[in-house]
Amino acid sequence: MIKITLPDNSVKEYEAGVSVGQVTKDISEGLYRQALGAVVNGVTRGYMEPINEDSDFRVVKFDDPEGKEIFWHTSSHVMAAAIQALWPDTKFAIGPAINDGFYYDMELDHRFVPEDFAKIEKKMLEIAKADHKMERIEISRAEALKMFEEMGQDYKIELINDLPEDELITLYKMGDAFVDLCRGPHLESTKKIKAVKLKTIAGAYWRGDSDRQMLQRLYGISFEKAKQLAEWEELQKEIERRDHRKIGKEMDLFAFHEEGPGFPFFHPNGMVLMNELLDWWRSVLEERGYGEIKTPLIMNEELWHRSGHWDHYKENMYFTKIDEEDYAIKPMNCPGSVLTYASNQHSYRDLPIRLAEFGQVHRHELSGTLHGLFRVRTFTQDDAHVYCLPSQIKDEVYKMIDLADLLYSTFGFKYSLELSTRPDDFMGDIKDWDFAEEQLKAALEERGMDYELNPGDGAFYGPKIDFHLEDAAKRTWQCGTIQLDFQLPQNFDLTYIDENGEKQRPVMLHRALLGSVERFIGVLTEHFAGRFPLWINPEQVVIIPVSDKFLDTAEGLEKQIKEAGFRVSVDKRSEGVGYKIRQAQLMRANYMLVVGEKEEESKLLTVRNRDGEETPEVSLENLIEKLSEERDSKSVNPAF
Repeated sequence: MIKITLPDNSVKEYEAGVSVGQVTKDISEGLYRQALGAVVNGVTRGYMEPINEDSDFRVVKFDDPEGKEIFWHTSSHVMAAAIQALWPDTKFAIGPAINDGFYYDMELDHRFVPEDFAKIEKKMLEIAKADHKMERIEISRAEALKMFEEMGQDYKIELINDLPEDELITLYKMGDAFVDLCRGPHLESTKKIKAVKLKTIAGAYWRGDSDRQMLQRLYGISFEKAKQLAEWEELQKEIERRDHRKIGKEMDLFAFHEEGPGFPFFHPNGMVLMNELLDWWRSVLEERGYGEIKTPLIMNEELWHRSGHWDHYKENMYFTKIDEEDYAIKPMNCPGSVLTYASNQHSYRDLPIRLAEFGQVHRHELSGTLHGLFRVRTFTQDDAHVYCLPSQIKDEVYKMIDLADLLYSTFGFKYSLELSTRPDDFMGDIKDWDFAEEQLKAALEERGMDYELNPGDGAFYGPKIDFHLEDAAKRTWQCGTIQLDFQLPQNFDLTYIDENGEKQRPVMLHRALLGSVERFIGVLTEHFAGRFPLWINPEQVVIIPVSDKFLDTAEGLEKQIKEAGFRVSVDKRSEGVGYKIRQAQLMRANYMLVVGEKEEESKLLTVRNRDGEETPEVSLENLIEKLSEERDSKSVNPAF
């Protein structure tokens, strides 16, 4: 039996072996006293993290997102300690945990190369094994500045000088191995870190400013067990196999060129994929009462001042001049939608008004952040803006959640939800923000949807619900979003006439569920490893004649299958059947039909799928019937 003293000094008893989840459920915020917290730590095999100067503790596990963040944040300090031991003159900038590990930005004369990784990893494991305690130290600004000046750590000095005057300054000391300016939290000690792997080297401008020092950024990941590292390395091989850039080239979907860095070029096969996706999505939106609009790519600078983008987003925008006046290329579609709404007077009976736009936007991204279709400088958003009464907010959010569920389930994605609240850099009145957040929260809770709270990460004009998809490689992607906005209707003086003939302000909901269409295609490509469902696949059926003797038969089949509405081609090259099959597999064609003497005489086909499985003696009528059912149902499972 374990007795735990709660923050209110009451005592609760637990059987030995109690789970972390049960304890944290029973104890508000999962906080409890240090002395008994250590006992729970031993029983549950979680690890403890100091919360504040009173040394209250919280149990977290590596499997939890918060646990990974703490584990990897501590690991970034261990990596910095190892680098300091190997290259003592290193100047350290920042070293946060990220979604898949950690990094540290550094300035040093030595240029890192992959051959350095093994040496750094060895030193990291030595430091971790030494069981250094992570000691939290409060320090005055003067003491901190003096210490880092003596250490020659210029970047730490700049960070301290930029802190508010009343900011509490804390350090984390790793035994005698390393000390760093840090808010925490961290592991209790380094001994939990049993496996490390350094991944890549990159350049990063200090504070993202291209006029500042270029630093070296070293990425890594760490685990509690060597087995976890081995599993992660196997997953990386699978992720590499699914890389959409490689598959995009093999399937001739899209390309990138030096003449337009960050600007994707879609080829005919890629456009088939995009158009099939968007044609279906347009039909779904039309059924649900959306009208489609198209707004200009370039609008004058004054518009972006009025919308708030100039003050909150201009560093991500491109600009031009027309007739000696300043214009901007749109980074978002919402101001154009607002002008469309404002072009007519609306009654309360007209609301909600749902306007969809597949609008191309341009956003400036640093060259070092560009990554295939995942991070580009121009993309198409499946944007929509819904103008409604305050009383209609929850019902419209319900409809959007249902729409998201239809979209993601069609492709077999699992998803989770995240509610992001008011950021520091926000527009508008706090009362409007509080109401908006309450509405989104109520919509989720009344609908029985589980969600994570993400404080301070809302858009500058309103809180939002984000959809995080899980793909076949167990990675998560933020694609869809629902955002509630009171600011743009106010900035643009949007109105409707209520039942009393008075002008009132509508509420505006932003909604993008594919998000960036290009990015969604990249996610789909990696999710399916290029083996797209029949209905969107550019290469659906490939007919392979055994020799030119059977070319007429193959072309006759091609005509009939094409008339049934399928994308079909005949491989007429003077190559062997085995070669043609391999090429069709490389293109991820759904089905292959080999045509020879047997097929010509029997009028029956052998259908070969992408896995090499064959279904013999299939009539053309039966083939078309099954393919039609697979296509029309949008099944992710093959008919053959």
